[in-house]
Amino acid sequence: MKRTMSRFRIVSKTAMAPGVTRLEVEAPRVARKARAGQFVMVRADEHGERIPLTIAEKDAERGTIAIVFQAVGASTQQMAGLEVGNRLADVLGPLGKATEARRYGRVVCVAGGVGIAFIYPEIGAFAEAGNEMVSILGARTKELLFYVDEIRRLSAALHLATDDGSVGHHGLVTEVLRGLLEHGEHFDYCIAIGPIPMMRATAELTKGYELPTLVSLDPIMVDGTGMCGGCRVTVGGEVKFACVDGPDFDGHLVDFDELAKRKKAFLEEEERCRLEEAAEELEESDGGSGGESR
Repeated sequence: MKRTMSRFRIVSKTAMAPGVTRLEVEAPRVARKARAGQFVMVRADEHGERIPLTIAEKDAERGTIAIVFQAVGASTQQMAGLEVGNRLADVLGPLGKATEARRYGRVVCVAGGVGIAFIYPEIGAFAEAGNEMVSILGARTKELLFYVDEIRRLSAALHLATDDGSVGHHGLVTEVLRGLLEHGEHFDYCIAIGPIPMMRATAELTKGYELPTLVSLDPIMVDGTGMCGGCRVTVGGEVKFACVDGPDFDGHLVDFDELAKRKKAFLEEEERCRLEEAAEELEESDGGSGGESR
């Protein structure tokens, strides 16, 4: 049976924030089955690397999903350069265990950076389950915040935080959460998604309040099916594989030190690849006549 030419076609592209891109892609089977917390493995072309990306949105009727990513490496920069009408080589999924979104009562959601895209579908799922949602979103500056209006509509209260104080609390999302807890706000459950230091700090804070906390992990991942073992993490003293056992785990049990070390395993290779890509772009420009390449 031949592949249909409409497979994995990009139907819309949106700049969510500087360096952050949203692609809406035709993937009918994924759109029908995807649930909050699940992800897809994506390749930009036949020679590209596999990239795990959370399904930020889905539209089963249109047969599309939306993926949101930050262009930081060669592969994500290549994806950011694609336009409407282009096709991705692969969109494999949905993968991972769906988030168990049941009714807890009052749920606080903490997200930083591109983690906002990952927590957005979980906020929707927990709100649909009948929970009262309180959301805390953070970024370096207000220009890097996105999905703010969408999350506000799903939340009883929304708090913003920026490193530079350009909007909301001048500081960290964990400082906002600490302030709420210290002022007697009660929560029955917490979800934290974002950079490793942020998730670790949130889990350490909520542990002192005996507040159950869910984190979503994104370790190095190659195939997304548990075969490569690259995404192994230690949770509660046991080895788990984020692609099949997660990506959601009990934040109070995650070995964040090990996770942080494993995330840095290929930094040198990634930097070398980035420099090679920059050199190639410079050579292809007008004679390599001294123009800067980033």
